[in-house]
Amino acid sequence: MHWLQSIDVNLFRFVNSSTSNGFFDWLMPIASSPPHFGTFIALAVVLLAWKGGRCGPVCAVMLVLGLIIGDGLIVNTIKHAVARPRPFLGLENVMTRVGTGASYSMPSAHAANWFSATMICFIYYRRTIWVMLPIAALVGLSRIYNGVHYPSDVLAGTIIGCGYAAGIVWSLDALWKQFGPRWFPIWFNKMPSLMDPRQTSPNRIEEASATRESQWLRFGYILIGLLLLARLLFLASGKLELSEDEAYQWIWSKHPALSYYSKPLMIAYTQWLGTHIWGDTEFGIRFFSPVFGALLSVAVLRFMARTVNAVAGVVLIAVINTAPLMALGSILMTIDPLSVLFYTLAMIVGWRAVQEQGTLRDWLLVGAFMGLGLLSKYTNLFQLASWVLVFAIVPSTRKHLKTAGPYLALLIVLLCSLPIVIWNAQHGWITVEHVASDGHLYNKWQIQKRFVQEFVFSEFGLLNPIYFLGAVIAVAALCWRKNRTSLNLYLFAMGAPVVATYFILSFHTRILQNWIVPAVIPWFMLMVVWWRSVWPTLWNGSRVVFRFLFLFGLVLGGLAVVLAHDTRLLDKLIGRTLPPGKDPLHRVHGWKEMATIIGDARDKLAKEGKPTFIIGEHYGFTGQVTFYLPEAKAAVTQTPLVYFQATKHPANQFYFWPSYTNRFGDNAIFMREIDREPLRDDWLHRWWNKEGDLYTHEPPKLSPFPPTVAKEFESVQDLGVFDVPYRDRGVMRRVQLFACRNFRGFE
Repeated sequence: MHWLQSIDVNLFRFVNSSTSNGFFDWLMPIASSPPHFGTFIALAVVLLAWKGGRCGPVCAVMLVLGLIIGDGLIVNTIKHAVARPRPFLGLENVMTRVGTGASYSMPSAHAANWFSATMICFIYYRRTIWVMLPIAALVGLSRIYNGVHYPSDVLAGTIIGCGYAAGIVWSLDALWKQFGPRWFPIWFNKMPSLMDPRQTSPNRIEEASATRESQWLRFGYILIGLLLLARLLFLASGKLELSEDEAYQWIWSKHPALSYYSKPLMIAYTQWLGTHIWGDTEFGIRFFSPVFGALLSVAVLRFMARTVNAVAGVVLIAVINTAPLMALGSILMTIDPLSVLFYTLAMIVGWRAVQEQGTLRDWLLVGAFMGLGLLSKYTNLFQLASWVLVFAIVPSTRKHLKTAGPYLALLIVLLCSLPIVIWNAQHGWITVEHVASDGHLYNKWQIQKRFVQEFVFSEFGLLNPIYFLGAVIAVAALCWRKNRTSLNLYLFAMGAPVVATYFILSFHTRILQNWIVPAVIPWFMLMVVWWRSVWPTLWNGSRVVFRFLFLFGLVLGGLAVVLAHDTRLLDKLIGRTLPPGKDPLHRVHGWKEMATIIGDARDKLAKEGKPTFIIGEHYGFTGQVTFYLPEAKAAVTQTPLVYFQATKHPANQFYFWPSYTNRFGDNAIFMREIDREPLRDDWLHRWWNKEGDLYTHEPPKLSPFPPTVAKEFESVQDLGVFDVPYRDRGVMRRVQLFACRNFRGFE
């Protein structure tokens, strides 16, 4: 083994140092991380699916699966199992010509990915070996030359990549031959082999419409099941820490109530159920988010299959899951998954209720789903306005106003609102004041163009540019009378009040991107329904263009969704570490490290002999420390260890829980996050900022210690500003700590 290691090191030294020259210094970093590589890959997959003949779509799917399964599961697992340090960490005088990542060295993921792609392309297109093999070999050599991998790492990546690529193709081909004839007879008859899609079956079967529909429905169910499994496995990996709202609302789940300061009760009880099944873990908190996403997809698929066809349902499922804003809603357990699920279910059952065969049971279900939606998010109240619009613009629905159904549905909604009303009546209607303040309704009306631009451009990107434009065109098409079918008008009405209200409000205040999510599903449905209706009337040239754009939207959106789950994958595409200021996952990284720093400061102060607690300046910050500091998590239902800063008037839900106001004589650590405002509010500026980093080399702008808190303690000592690193991403956040001694009482 020592002899092999010496050969490995000597070969590394030879390639890394002895072959050094100006041309290689320019070429090898580019070979490792070509510029715009992600865009190139997206276009390549689209072109394969579009112009690759019978083999193209299968090859494109295999390439994507090879990247996801190989790089995300196999290679990463082996890296952590072997745990071999990078050459620049174990050797001296290593010439590093690209970024120095913190991941392990064996095997090379770059080599595995490229040789995996080479193997898959060779299986389907033999002549690609003359192009792909030299490129893969150059990439492998560049990893050694750039000083980030040993030759044995590249060799191992080559063997593993070729191996799992062949294994994926062979395994899927075997499954296809086993289950294809029974589950997908039409497709299997056209393509009996996935390893050689050019083969055709000598048998001929009649493509009955019922068989075709059931086949597409079955495919939709399988797709939903695979997405659910993938999301649960991703959550179980623990790659994402909690967001501030998730941690804050987890504390709500430990204090059951009829309602809460800023949100209704459903999120707290959902987290309560999840954590009682899986424990107080990130997985337990988020468990129901992918489950709700799967339920939503099944409901949408069945609705589209009944009203249009199963193909439209599968297309809509693909659209929803490649729109980043919607896809991430199936990972994070905030109020949005609940809101969208119940809003959509009420809309689906509502369409059945307004048909000729609609029954009283349908209207009761409409009321129940709308009531549950109201108990999830106040935005769901807009659905009442949507129903007013439906009765106004869809004449065939007005006859139902003469029946008891709509009024019983409204009664159920009112009954569901009672917990909210009772809680607010007991607490001075604080939620009404909070919602009005959140929308800046008390402020003088002033048109702010930058807020409108931010609202439009953020939705343009987060809903997928292709789908955003497709939905806008479908909505605009309603101006022509021939497009005003009852279904089109109904779907338009279910989204219009939400979008119109927040668009108008964006002229006055900043609108968060997720506020319009209940309206996204109905307008995506409208997009699919309308484009399907006009598709036969398009001339062939425009069909080619629109088909290409749709495929590009799927690939681009899918790539964006994958990167949004793990932005470290972008390092492999562009060869640079994404700065914290441009990292969309900044909010779900670094909290464990931060809690450790704060816990160490508390332990040091506690050595003075007095009980020591922690005070947070922000509710989200307080929730994160409560969850990620083990002793604080253990005490969350007892005497808390972490408190929000005591206030005379309600600022958040912590006001209604026990505070530290009776802990006379105790010491405390006061914590605040530095640069919180730019992080929260100026994201558009940070996106265009060339440096893209939240933190510069300039001293942070520190606010004075809160005078109200200073009066509560005998003395306050500034412990300084602490950088919170996260792996190789640099400083993810900064926290300022104060040692507060001898609590004298709350004034």
